[in-house]
Amino acid sequence: QVQLVESGGGLVQPGGSLRLSCAVSGNTYSTYTVTWYRQAPGKQRELVALWGSGNIPHYGDFVKGRFTISRDNTGNMVYLQMTSLTPEDTAIYYCNQDEFWGQGTQVTVSS
Repeated sequence: QVQLVESGGGLVQPGGSLRLSCAVSGNTYSTYTVTWYRQAPGKQRELVALWGSGNIPHYGDFVKGRFTISRDNTGNMVYLQMTSLTPEDTAIYYCNQDEFWGQGTQVTVSS
């Protein structure tokens, strides 16, 4: 059974940073196929970060150099380092692999 479990969300002040984690288990797919999405209240889910061709990271236009997707050497963990957070980054952040989704982790940016 494939499982993706996100963690690391929370409340942070504007300008702050968070590192989200996605623990992947139950399959043999490379974690280079894991994608981060987010969904803010009343908005559609949008792509945050993924690895494209050649395992080169790609990011949503709104990221503007503030986020970094990475993975560990075990192949079981994928991370999303987020910096310079703004209230517009408030959303539930999900990791996805193929048809599988995690439960999401809430990120709230507020003073």
